Amino acid sequence: MNRQNRTLIVLVVAIALASAATYFVYGAITRIPVRQVEVASSYVAVAAENLPMGTRLTKEQIKVVGWPASSPVQGSFASPDALIGRGLIQPVHANEPLTETKLAPIEAGAGLPPSIPPGMRALSVRVNDVIGVAGFTTPGTRVDVLVTLNRGEVSMSRAVVSNVQVLTAGTLYDQEKSKDGNAIPSTVVTLMVTPDDAERIVLAQNSGSIMLVLRNPLDMIPTDTRGVRLASLMGAPEDPPVVQQNGQVRAARKKPAGEPVVPAPPKFYSVEAIRAAKRSQEVVDKKDEESGNKKDEEGGTKKNEDGGTKKNEEVIK
Repeated sequence: MNRQNRTLIVLVVAIALASAATYFVYGAITRIPVRQVEVASSYVAVAAENLPMGTRLTKEQIKVVGWPASSPVQGSFASPDALIGRGLIQPVHANEPLTETKLAPIEAGAGLPPSIPPGMRALSVRVNDVIGVAGFTTPGTRVDVLVTLNRGEVSMSRAVVSNVQVLTAGTLYDQEKSKDGNAIPSTVVTLMVTPDDAERIVLAQNSGSIMLVLRNPLDMIPTDTRGVRLASLMGAPEDPPVVQQNGQVRAARKKPAGEPVVPAPPKFYSVEAIRAAKRSQEVVDKKDEESGNKKDEEGGTKKNEDGGTKKNEEVIK
C-alpha cells in the first residue's frame, strides 16, 4: 500500500469518528429540558429605602420594579401616584412591596395615630430611669403596670394592667431602631391599651405611683395576682376574704384567738432514802409511779388467782 492510500484511509476514519461524536453530542443536547425564563409582564411599587413606621410617603421613596405575572402581590400598587402622601403603619424594608395592609387609610395622615388599631388607645405615662426599666421600655416591648397606694397605715402594690405593648419611648416610634437592644432613655412612654385599661392606668397614676415591669414578648399569659400589703409583707396575717351572705357583702370575721393553753408542769416529788449512815434523795415522776403501781396490782392479782398468795403491806412506823 502506497503512501497516498494510507493517507486516504486515515482521513476517512477521522471523518467517521468526528461524525459519530457529533451525533452523540447533538443527541445529548436535545435531551436537556428547555429552561424558560419568565419575562416580567407586570409592575409593582416597592420601597426605595428602609422606611420606619409613621413615614409619609414621597415620590423619592417609591420605585416601580418588574414583577412576574404568575406571582402577583395582593394589595400591591402598580403606580406610585396612589401612594404619595399616605402614612405607613408598620416598618417597610427596601425593595419590599407597598401593600394596602401596610398603609394608613386615605386622608388619615402619617405619624402615630394611623398606627393605632381600631378599638385601642394610645396612653402616655411619665417615667424615669427606674420606672422605665433603665430605658429598656423601647417601642415594641411589652410591660405590666404596677401601682402602689399609700393610705395612712394601709399600703398595697398590685398589677392593674398586664401584657401592654409599648408604642413609643419619648418621640421615637421606630421599632427597627430599637431592635439592636440598646436602651432609649426617655421621660414619657406611650402604651397601647384598651379603653378600660386606660381608665385603670389613669386612676392608678393619679392615686399613687406606678411602675413598669418588663416582660418576655413570648410570654402571653396575663398577670393575675392578689397584690401584697405592707402588713403581710412584714409577716402579719392577711385581711379576711370578703364573702356574700343574704345579698350583702361582708368581710368574713375571724374567730378571736383564745389565750394560749399553757401545759401543766409535770408532777414530781422527791423520796428520801436512809441506808445505814448514807442518806440519798431521788426524784420520782408521778406518772411513772402510777403506771408501775398499776402493773404491780395486775401482777399481784394474777398471783393470787394462781397460787392463792396474798399481797402483804408492811407499814414502818
